[in-house]
Amino acid sequence: MKLPNYELAVVPQRKMIQELDRVILTSDIPEYSLEEGDIGTVVLVHQGGKGYEVEFVTLDGETVAIVSLYSIQVRPIGRREIARSRLINL
Repeated sequence: MKLPNYELAVVPQRKMIQELDRVILTSDIPEYSLEEGDIGTVVLVHQGGKGYEVEFVTLDGETVAIVSLYSIQVRPIGRREIARSRLINL
């Protein structure tokens, strides 16, 4: 018996974010002076990636905030992205 030849759809998979990965914030969080595009480090993964504890620090190493975020609020850093800096009020 010959099986039909189905085309398989290729669905790009999002890279699994792990502890100590750097991530990019996808929306502003004004109560912590964080803006979309800020870069943080994952310090804890919740429920297999449904959420994360992310630490945001200044370029000289001062912690700005450690925030619990849903997976939709961060994304992995992609290839060929460039960082930039901004001043914040602590």
